[in-house]
Amino acid sequence: MNDQTPLRRNAEGIATALDVMRQSFGDRLQTGAALRAQHAHTTTWLETQPPDAVFFPRETAEVQEVLRICSAYGMPLVPFGTGTSLEGHVNAPLGGLSLDFSEMNKVLAVNPEDMDCVVQPGITRKALNEELRATGLFFPVDPGADASIGGMAATRASGTNAVRYGTMRDAVMAIEAVTADGRVMRTAQRARKTSAGYDLTRLLVGSEGTLAVITELTLRLHGIPEAVAAATCSFPSVAEACNAVIETIQYGVPVARIEFLDVVSIRGINAYSGLSLPEAPLLLLEFHGSEAGVAEQSETFGEIAAEHGALAFDWTADAEARTAMWQARHDAYWAMKSLRPGADVFVTDVCVPVSKLAEAVTASAEKAEAEGFIAPTVGHVGDGNFHVALLIDPEDPSARARAEAYVGWLNDLAISLGGTCTGEHGIGQGKAKYLGRELGQTSLDMMAAVKQSMDPDNILNPGKLFQA
Repeated sequence: MNDQTPLRRNAEGIATALDVMRQSFGDRLQTGAALRAQHAHTTTWLETQPPDAVFFPRETAEVQEVLRICSAYGMPLVPFGTGTSLEGHVNAPLGGLSLDFSEMNKVLAVNPEDMDCVVQPGITRKALNEELRATGLFFPVDPGADASIGGMAATRASGTNAVRYGTMRDAVMAIEAVTADGRVMRTAQRARKTSAGYDLTRLLVGSEGTLAVITELTLRLHGIPEAVAAATCSFPSVAEACNAVIETIQYGVPVARIEFLDVVSIRGINAYSGLSLPEAPLLLLEFHGSEAGVAEQSETFGEIAAEHGALAFDWTADAEARTAMWQARHDAYWAMKSLRPGADVFVTDVCVPVSKLAEAVTASAEKAEAEGFIAPTVGHVGDGNFHVALLIDPEDPSARARAEAYVGWLNDLAISLGGTCTGEHGIGQGKAKYLGRELGQTSLDMMAAVKQSMDPDNILNPGKLFQA
C-alpha cells in the first residue's frame, strides 16, 4: 500500500542548498537526528522518512528566500504544521528540508463585522479559538487533533462539526502562498464571493503542499451559539444507528455534530477516559442554536431515534459534561490503541453518500470480523465519513499484509458506492494508488499538468498524491 515509484535523490544539490542556507540563517537551520525524525513522524504505520534538515521560518520573506534556494539547487521542501496527518504527508522520501511553521503562528487581523480573520499557517485551531473568544466568534472546523490551520487547509481537513459548518474547503476564503520559485501569490480578496478568474483558493486547499507553500489564510468565522446541548443515543445494531443518521439528515434537522462509535471503540473509550457509555452502537450528537431551537432539535432527533429502536437517549446542556464527552471522542485514537498495547495501528477513512452509509459500515465491520481483526470504528457520519482502525501485531508480517489488503478492499468498496477513498485524511503516500481508481486517468493527467506548471522541478513535497 505504500509502494512508491522510485524517485531520484539529489544528494549533491541538497548539500549545496543546505550550505547556502547556513550562510543566510546560521544555526537556525537544524540537522539533529532526533528533530529530523520528529519531522517525519506520521502517527501511523508508514515508514519514517526524515528530511536532511529542519527550518522554522518567521515571516513570508524568509519562506521566499528558502524556496529560491531550493529551486536553484533542486532541494525538496516539505511543509510541516504539527505532524498530525495520517497518510505520510510530512515524510521526506527524497530528503531535503522540512519547513516547520510553528513560529508563524499569529492572528494578523480579526474583522468581527465581516465575521472573518487573517492568520498565519502555524497557529493551531485551539489557539485561534482562544484568540477569538472575546469577539463572540469561533472557527468551527475540528478534526480532533490540535492541528495547525495551514496543515488543515493543505489536507482539506474536516471533522466533527462538518455536518453543519462544512470543511476547510468552505472555511478558507483566501490564501497567500509562495510558489516553488519564490514568488508570492494571493488567491482572492476578503469579499464573501467572487467570480474573478480561476478559483485558486480551492486549488490550494487540499493540494497537500505540492503546488505552493501557504503563508497566510483568510478564514470564515461563525457566531458562538446561544445554546449548545449534547446527546448520546445507543441502538441495537450498526444499521439502525446509521439509518437514524440518514433520516435525520433527510429530515433537515440542523445538528452540529453526529458521531458514530461502534462497540469496540466504546469499550476502549470507557476504559481510557473513565466513562460508562453503554456498549452498543452509539451516536454522539451536538445541537447548536437558541435554547428553544436546541430543545426542538433534540426532541425531533429523539423521535427519529425511537423509530429506529433506540435503546437509550440522553441529552444535556451542561458544559462540563459536554466537554468530557467530546474530549473522550477526540482521544479515541489513543483509546483504541490501548485495546491492544504494543500494536501498530492502521487508521483509514472513507466517505460515502449518506444513503450508502449503513451498507458501508456494516460491510466493513463484517469484513474485519471475518479477517480476525480488532477494528474499532468511529465516524463523522453526518456526512458519510467513517474511520476504521486495525490493531496489528508488529511482529506478524502476515497480519500487516492482510491489513493492507483490507484497507484496499475498503477503499474500493467506498468508490464502488459512489464515495471516496479519503473523506478528510488526504492522499499523501498512503492513498496514492487509489486516486486514479476514484477519478480516472484523465483527471490524474490534469492534476499532473497543474503540478508540472506550478512546480516543474518537483521540489514541493515530492512523492505525494501521485505515484510517479
